[in-house]
Amino acid sequence: MKFLQNLALVLALGSGAAMADEAGDLVFAERGPWQLGDKGVEWVITQEGPAATGFTAVQNGKLLLEEVKDPADGATVLQLSEESTRAHRKIGPFPVSAGDPTLVFFLENTSRDMAAITGGSPFYIRNRLKDALFRGGKVLEEDGFKVAEFTPFAGDPNADRMGAFKDLTLRFYLKDPSQPIPRMVAQTPGGEPPYRNELVMK
Repeated sequence: MKFLQNLALVLALGSGAAMADEAGDLVFAERGPWQLGDKGVEWVITQEGPAATGFTAVQNGKLLLEEVKDPADGATVLQLSEESTRAHRKIGPFPVSAGDPTLVFFLENTSRDMAAITGGSPFYIRNRLKDALFRGGKVLEEDGFKVAEFTPFAGDPNADRMGAFKDLTLRFYLKDPSQPIPRMVAQTPGGEPPYRNELVMK
């Protein structure tokens, strides 16, 4: 239940937030109403990092975003399905006209992984990730993509307690802003081993 509450909170903030610059606007572009077709959209999940209680590495996991019928009223809604070494679960439903459930899934996993590895507060980490996206970052060009890049803990007063995560970078690779984000990466430049959370559209 807490996971779904966090999803709903960030979706609400993202859909109504005033962005500081182009990077934030790209990440929170209006992608609804969603039209995913019969098969939906699938991403490959990869999560790597140092061993820690509460952190589970994932290789070749599957995240599916699809349209389904709400059994309560028959309306079309969105649903996420995860199949990985960490979990087999369905998450939702979400309105077809709301924000991007996959984006929030990615941010939530990053915050929980970081909390598990560093022992930090997941609430503090989650808020810093959200704040970074709302403050804005920088936009790069790479292999035909626009890349919105953020460094959420740059200048953070608690950065020295975060180990390699003090230099965590979030990168979102985009082409058509009306379509789902094809690639999202959260990674540290150092660590033993470095941390990486990645979603790549198939």
